[in-house]
Amino acid sequence: MTCPNKNYLSIVDYGMGNLFSITNICKYAGIEAVKTSEKSVIENSLAVILPGVGAFKDAMFALKKLALIDVLINAVNNGKPFLGICLGMQLLMSESEEFGNNKGLNIIEGRVIRFPNLDSRNNKIRVPHIGWSKIYRPQNFAGNCPLLNNIRDNDLMYFVHSYFVVPKNKDIVVTYSEYCGVRFCSGIQKGNLFAFQFHPEKSGFVGIQIFKNLKEIMCKNA
Repeated sequence: MTCPNKNYLSIVDYGMGNLFSITNICKYAGIEAVKTSEKSVIENSLAVILPGVGAFKDAMFALKKLALIDVLINAVNNGKPFLGICLGMQLLMSESEEFGNNKGLNIIEGRVIRFPNLDSRNNKIRVPHIGWSKIYRPQNFAGNCPLLNNIRDNDLMYFVHSYFVVPKNKDIVVTYSEYCGVRFCSGIQKGNLFAFQFHPEKSGFVGIQIFKNLKEIMCKNA
C-alpha cells in the first residue's frame, strides 16, 4: 500500500526514547517518520508514536518542560493514530508507583505498578524483565485490534521493563503476557489509541508487522 509522503508520522523526542530503532523500522515499513519535540510538527502529523525508556517521573518532567502534555492529549482526542511504546505506554496512565506516587497523562484511567518481589512459590523475581515473552489475547476476546493483524497468539515480543500497567477498564486490553508466573497487560487499544509494553521495534519480523499495520491505518486516514 502506498500513500502520499506528506502524511508523516511524528516520533516524540523528549530525551527518553529509543528513537534510532523506531526511526529505522518505520523506514523499513515504508513510513515517513520525523523525530520531533515541536508542537506544530506533532499537530500536523498524521500519526504519533510516544516511545520511552527510563523512569516515569523523569519522563513526565521532560514532557512538561517541553510543553507537550496538552499536545499529546489533543492528538489522542482528535483521533490521530497514536502508539505508546514501553514507558510511552505507562505514561498514558493516571499514575505510577515508581519512585513514589507520580501523576501521568491520565489518558487511560489506571496505574503503573512494579513486579512483585516474590512469585507464587516465594522465589525471588528478578527485575527488570528482559527478553522474549509471548503475547496472547484475553480469553473470549472478540474484538479486532488492527495493529495486531497477521500477528498470532503466542508470538514472541521483546521486553525490557520493571513496571507494567493496570488499566481500570479491562475491555481495552488486547494482549497479556507472563513473566515468572505474573500475568500482566502487554497491549491496549482504545479507539485510535494503541500501546504496547513490549518493543515492537526490537521484535524482529513480528514487530515489523505492527509498523506495517500502522502504515495501513495511516493511509486509510490520509
